[in-house]
Amino acid sequence: MLTITVEFLHGTYRADPDGSTVTGRAEVGEWPPSVTRLLAAFVAADGMGDDCRITSGAELEFLEALGPPVIHAEASPHHQRLEQRYVVQAFTSVKKIGADYPSNHQEYPARKGALVRPGVRIAVEHQKVTYVWRDADATVWLDSLRLRAARIGYLGCADSPIRVRVDTSLDDNDTEALHAFQPSPDGTCMVSVPRPGQHLKTLQTAYESWLTEGPSVSRRQFPVLRNLTAYAGPDDANEDETGSVVAWLQLEPGVPGRRIADVTAALKAATMSRYQRLYGDPLPRELHGHGFEGNGYEIARYLALPNVGYAHSDGRILGAAVWLPRDCGSDVIERVRAAAKSLDWLRGTKLEAKISPWRGDGPLASRPSRWRQKSEIWVTAVPAVHERFGSLDLPELQRWCSNAGLPQPLAFRKARVPLVPGALDLHPSEVERNDSKNRGTAKPYSHIVVRFAEPVRGPVIIGGARSRGFGLCIPHHPKKTADSVGGGRHAS
Repeated sequence: MLTITVEFLHGTYRADPDGSTVTGRAEVGEWPPSVTRLLAAFVAADGMGDDCRITSGAELEFLEALGPPVIHAEASPHHQRLEQRYVVQAFTSVKKIGADYPSNHQEYPARKGALVRPGVRIAVEHQKVTYVWRDADATVWLDSLRLRAARIGYLGCADSPIRVRVDTSLDDNDTEALHAFQPSPDGTCMVSVPRPGQHLKTLQTAYESWLTEGPSVSRRQFPVLRNLTAYAGPDDANEDETGSVVAWLQLEPGVPGRRIADVTAALKAATMSRYQRLYGDPLPRELHGHGFEGNGYEIARYLALPNVGYAHSDGRILGAAVWLPRDCGSDVIERVRAAAKSLDWLRGTKLEAKISPWRGDGPLASRPSRWRQKSEIWVTAVPAVHERFGSLDLPELQRWCSNAGLPQPLAFRKARVPLVPGALDLHPSEVERNDSKNRGTAKPYSHIVVRFAEPVRGPVIIGGARSRGFGLCIPHHPKKTADSVGGGRHAS
């Protein structure tokens, strides 16, 4: 066994997982810390090849070839998005007084102000993260790894100081209260793991490019350095939920948000068709919704994931998901997951889009982390269809939430128009079901902000058309939440 324990001395960790920090749009940081970042820290401690001063460097090749470890880390640390700011930018020469002369930065003459987007800082309650390779024999390389570990000062950004310990045993006291992130092909937590035989060579190439070209060299120029591997995160292992998303999918190209009813109908038809092709009849009743008796049952939800919630969001549907209730049986869950992930096209009336399983990259709207956050306040990205005719008040919304398996809300606010940028503003004909049985009997629909007493884990879908993707919400994290949502029968 080989174990590497990282202890965050300040209880905080800051790192840019995918380059989104420079855009200012990052909402969550990298967690757990990636294996490639850990390997890079070992490389930086003593260099590679001829640059090594203390060790031979062969221990790095041993680390690179180990593959994905089990990662023991806090399940849900606090993610704090940091405010962007301007700092003094170095200016070494002034060629000409006038147009070429830079503006002053506060009291600093002849200096420019550069915009810095520091990204997301993660605060952890448990300060240790342990990487475990159970089948690794590190006897030969143990001393060299420990020498390097002693020289590692930080992980990610320089304001994340760490202490690293290399061992051949696992201390249960360090991992008892932590989540074990396990490599899993069906997991939704993506962790970058080195490619054996390629990662170190690419790091050396990137370093040599930086020596000759300077700061213009970016890690985005070396995609090999980011090898995302699926891990089973805490959301995948949570058995207390009423249900779970069994497949996260990406759409290429994006589909206009007004086509949401067509997208979810095509996703439902494609999933059922592929299920029948793979496993034959009969279809599980949770997929089609027929054969239930009584009230309060839950069926599959076919979700369209739009680009919503940011200043320049346009509402285009960039992803999709299939949700199943927990009580439909593990065999059905596994079969539906396999059927949905094997889809390659969504086709409908004037609709054709390539669909593929989410692999850890792509637009933010298609990422599970966008919809699976915890928040006290949720806002509809897609309008919610009322479950009954009549006015919407707090008791009625509480009934909606009960039917959807959510806790009772404290307050809400509703509107006919979208409440966040990019949220879908639909015509009644784009909400009403197209079948003749239901045409002309459509219930009203509204955009809603709802506040709960405690943070609720997403995805949150409310209202009477949950199975068709209506009522899908995004988390809202205002700076001041005291007056952000009205109470009772508030309507705007």
